[in-house]
Amino acid sequence: MMEHELSSIEKDVLKEIGNIGAGNAATAMAQLINQTVDMAVPTVNIAAFDEVMEIVGGPDTPVAAVVINITGDITGKVYFVLSIAEAEFIASQVTGEPDIQLLNGAPPKTIAISALQEIGNILTGSYLSALSDFTQLNMVSSVPDLGIDMAGAILSGGLVDLSQYSDYAIIIDTRIKGKSHSNRIHGHFLLLPDPGSFTKIFNALGVYRDDE
Repeated sequence: MMEHELSSIEKDVLKEIGNIGAGNAATAMAQLINQTVDMAVPTVNIAAFDEVMEIVGGPDTPVAAVVINITGDITGKVYFVLSIAEAEFIASQVTGEPDIQLLNGAPPKTIAISALQEIGNILTGSYLSALSDFTQLNMVSSVPDLGIDMAGAILSGGLVDLSQYSDYAIIIDTRIKGKSHSNRIHGHFLLLPDPGSFTKIFNALGVYRDDE
């Protein structure tokens, strides 16, 4: 059973991994949108499932979320969650199309879906690569899937599966900002390791939990 809170050592380890992942992600994003990108030092914590919903704006808040399944030495799910306005903005930046709308009653443009899937793939891949380098654990990412719906509808599937064994998820909050615009993108990177994988991660990092 996962504990409610991370120890200070565990937080420091995950934060360092988050920093490296953010650096890698900023480089990849800069190449994608052809401008300098800043990524703030991410915050890392564990949150209860109801807190996760509130962090992304509440279960009834419309969001765009890229979902990736992880297989290999550890298994689980990764969600990269953006508000609809943020997703429309960043998709416009990537595609060069000024009027991208995700919730206007018509199906989103294929180019917008592809752009958001690629962004989610780059960002989650950067974090998972950093985590894999630190732990030497093999992690294989699935093809990214994009969901545009209320946060409760998108996240409940992964959280319900995990809730059979635990009540908490690891959250890495990161902020992205391009040099040529003032808008700041606040993305929520949610890592939901399956039971057993959480302990594997910390054991591989040389951090042993008291509840083992």
